[in-house]
Amino acid sequence: MEDVCEGKDFSFPLEEQRVLELWSKLDAFHEQLRRTEGGEEFIFYDGPPFATGLPHYGHILAGTIKDVVTRHQSMRGRHVMRRFGWDCHGLPVEFEIDKLLGITNRQQVLDLGIAKYNETCRGIVTKYVAEWEAVVTRTGRWIDFKADYKTMDINFMETVWWVFGQLWDKDLVYKGFKVMPYSTGCKTALSNFEAGLDYRTVPDPAVMASFPVVGDADNAALVAWTTTPWTLPSNLALCVNANLVYAKVKDKSNGTVYIIAESRLGQLPVKAKASGKKQAPSKGSNAEAVQGGLDTESYELLAKIPGSSLVGLKYTPLFDFFLELQDTAFRVIADNYVTDDSGTGVVHCAPAFGEDDHRVCLSAGIIEASGLVVAVDDDGHFIEKISQFKGRHVKEADKDIINAVKDKGRLVSKGSIEHSYPYCWRSGTPLIYRAVPSWFIKVEKIRDQLLECNKETYWVPDYVKEKRFHNWLEGARDWAVSRSRFWGTPLPVWISQDGEEIVVMDSIEKLERLSGVKVNDLHRHHVDDITIPSSRGPEFGVLKRVEDVFDCWFESGSMPYAYIHYPFENRELFEKNFPGNFVAEGLDQTRGWFYTLMVLSTALFGKPAFKNLICNGLVLAEDGKKMSKSKQNYPSPMEVIDEYGADALRLYLVNSPVVRAESLRFKRIGVFGVVKDVFLPWYNAYRFLVQNAKRLEVEGLTAFSPIDQASLRKSSNVLDHWIHSATESLVSFVHQEMDAYRLYTVVPYLVKYIDNLTNIYVRFNRKRLKGRTGEEDCKISLSTLYHALVTTCVAMAPFTPFFTEVLYQNLRKASSKSEQSIHFCSFPSTTGERDERVERSVTRMMTIIDLARNIRERHSKALKTPLKEMVVVHPDSEFLEDITGKLKEYVMEEMNVKTVTPCNDPMKYASLRAEPNFSVLGKRLGKDMGKVSNEVKKMTQEQILSFEQSGKISFLGHCLTLDDIKVVRQFKRPVDVSEKEIDAAGDGDVLVILDLRADQSLIEAGVAREVVNRIQKLRKTAQLEPTDLIDVYYESVDKNSNTLEQILQSQVC
Repeated sequence: MEDVCEGKDFSFPLEEQRVLELWSKLDAFHEQLRRTEGGEEFIFYDGPPFATGLPHYGHILAGTIKDVVTRHQSMRGRHVMRRFGWDCHGLPVEFEIDKLLGITNRQQVLDLGIAKYNETCRGIVTKYVAEWEAVVTRTGRWIDFKADYKTMDINFMETVWWVFGQLWDKDLVYKGFKVMPYSTGCKTALSNFEAGLDYRTVPDPAVMASFPVVGDADNAALVAWTTTPWTLPSNLALCVNANLVYAKVKDKSNGTVYIIAESRLGQLPVKAKASGKKQAPSKGSNAEAVQGGLDTESYELLAKIPGSSLVGLKYTPLFDFFLELQDTAFRVIADNYVTDDSGTGVVHCAPAFGEDDHRVCLSAGIIEASGLVVAVDDDGHFIEKISQFKGRHVKEADKDIINAVKDKGRLVSKGSIEHSYPYCWRSGTPLIYRAVPSWFIKVEKIRDQLLECNKETYWVPDYVKEKRFHNWLEGARDWAVSRSRFWGTPLPVWISQDGEEIVVMDSIEKLERLSGVKVNDLHRHHVDDITIPSSRGPEFGVLKRVEDVFDCWFESGSMPYAYIHYPFENRELFEKNFPGNFVAEGLDQTRGWFYTLMVLSTALFGKPAFKNLICNGLVLAEDGKKMSKSKQNYPSPMEVIDEYGADALRLYLVNSPVVRAESLRFKRIGVFGVVKDVFLPWYNAYRFLVQNAKRLEVEGLTAFSPIDQASLRKSSNVLDHWIHSATESLVSFVHQEMDAYRLYTVVPYLVKYIDNLTNIYVRFNRKRLKGRTGEEDCKISLSTLYHALVTTCVAMAPFTPFFTEVLYQNLRKASSKSEQSIHFCSFPSTTGERDERVERSVTRMMTIIDLARNIRERHSKALKTPLKEMVVVHPDSEFLEDITGKLKEYVMEEMNVKTVTPCNDPMKYASLRAEPNFSVLGKRLGKDMGKVSNEVKKMTQEQILSFEQSGKISFLGHCLTLDDIKVVRQFKRPVDVSEKEIDAAGDGDVLVILDLRADQSLIEAGVAREVVNRIQKLRKTAQLEPTDLIDVYYESVDKNSNTLEQILQSQVC
């Protein structure tokens, strides 16, 4: 092994760059794939990102999780194909091109030409591919960029056609005219799950408008409430609940009569006494004047009306834009979707802009399925029919529409409401609901199957599956998969002019066969002009393709089949290994990719697409807000990597709550903490091994060659035996938890193991490792440390691929049977040779040492100050045997005490005190609590001991158990001895007592330790290696005294 530098001189980023060069030289990733070829397939699906932006922490987090799992599986001998994928189609790309070309409406695209528009899109989709590859590679992720897949590739698109064809054959596709979430920013409808991707809390106008009832004796007007004033010009009906009670009330100030749900009377505006202006009803001083919510000073109750009596009433419309429909429209209908939870109990219906509005108006005959006029165009502007507001964007027209209602004398009140509202996940503009024609997948038909398939999957964390995803599936709606856009996979639907004949293409071969045209590309500008003759005869003309393209989520949901061009290729690979083994993405994908994967696989095969899933949370800025480029409230990933290294960032992310679908506030200091608390101690243990292995050569001894592990297990040293067992426990635990995909339990366990290796094994065996107990014992301890470090590197390699490679490349030089890379090593299998007793013993030893350290710290007694005696008090003889047996010397040396005395009689050094557990007893005892409490406090030592043994005791007829009484052990200090002379510390289980008094021999030993300590500091200042020999010169203050020489002779030599 080669010499290594000090930890402070070790550059993690620089060493990682050297590792990247090594991997490139070895072609390490592909070599690992070659080595595992023929092994069990582990199918991993990588969700395709868009390459129109640079990778951020969310991408790095998900990529790290994926890399950890797939590396681990590869080290288990499984063949893990990892192909990077790119989402190339859809709104994200078109949105960028529209900004680039200044396109604001659909006609501009048609004027430009679909071919030119699409080729411009094609040119931008790989804009940041090089940057993505650089960042992903630098983070240590192994994935194939050369064999990547793109959703715009003809093979991928052909499989998407096949998927749709299968759904068509299963009668799971239909064309419908539905009210859908609609993005005016992207000029297309969105699916319901897309609408759920970006909800924001925003203020919106809230208005009440009056609708005078035709022929009413009191000239009453129904009052409807809405938060979308822009829909009022398209009002065609009012909807009530037939089961609610409504009230007719008169405004005392002007005689106007309103009809509103009785339970919502309090929502009517209240007249202000001084100004005469209307205001919200008071909940304070005026409460006595309000009966049933009605302000009786402002309003008079005329009558109560059942909701059913309102049905059929005609009313005067607000606007005259749809007067041609007055024979069927402008009347009251009823439906149970109307509630009195908010508003007025009267809903204004604009069937072109509300899903329920459309349903009830269609059912009531207000509109016909084919005759609905949608008064808003694709860009979100009012059409010419709405002459007063034509050309205006609907959201921008809200204020003017409210003013128009006011001018007509129909505005009852106006205000604002803060509520959660959907925004376009791509353009960031508020969505509207708009009736559009679309092609749908019958998700509601397979909803029960979706729920069953979800049960077959395993999620980490489980609650995301059982709550969030399950609830989303329960409410799943038919999925609108078509988009009236340009850059995407075209819907493979050819339809005759009369609409009677439809042909769905499920392959390129079918299209070529039916059309007689050679097809080399499936994008719109290549297939839109392809026609096929009608099978009914020439007189029926030709079939033309519908203009729509697929929702890009349909494409990514088809990924498990499309990326391997199934079923046209790789049939056996797919059918033997479906569902896939593993997917991982962020929490937002429960309504995105996870959902579309589940829908399509269930519809196609009646199975989930995946078996195991890790769902991560969001990485936020340090202030808890969303990371923002404009606000610059976070450091760039590459900046952090350049400073601390990719491994530190990986471990920081994976060892955080974010892998349990919780949020992480990213803190740069947290990444530094990983370097300081994990990597430097780990490196120092490694450096200590290398230095002392090299020392053997310097001292002319046999060069270090690690003893095989089977021989090492015969070692008589208890800490050798312990680290062997701890390593076996580590391997077993990692196997178990990685099989359960619980990364959040693996990393803390690994980090704790490294801490134990450095702070227990290395620290307590320094003399052995330095050769002070003989050459043979030195080689045994060095070999034990060597194998522990190698196993640690193998176990940690998936998490920290760079650092483990650095250590391994030097460690492997001591073994002739080593692999070229740590990542070619097989993950060790468990041997079953654990010794839980020795692991428990060392844990107990560390408890004793921690308690003793606490006593020393309280009394400012440094560890270099020797003490006479430590007493360990515990009733269990096995516990005491663990401490005073083979571990006794380690305890004595570490705590610098001359002797360790066991004691199994707690009463010799401790007094017992019983305290009632008030939080438990208070609920049970009630008025007896005080009396029982006094009895508990008066318990004698004998009663307490008896209680601990039996687990119960009775007072005043109440039986108390161990949960009801807390037993406190207090140190019973000997008479005439102060706390400064003898003190104790305990943890409720064991008591440790230290004799802090010093005698002459202890003083001399302390001076000797101090001298050695000063010499070691001087060596470090001079940057000497452990193998460098030195001469020590010393001088005593007392020239006539030979005390120092005697101390050195007795203590050092």
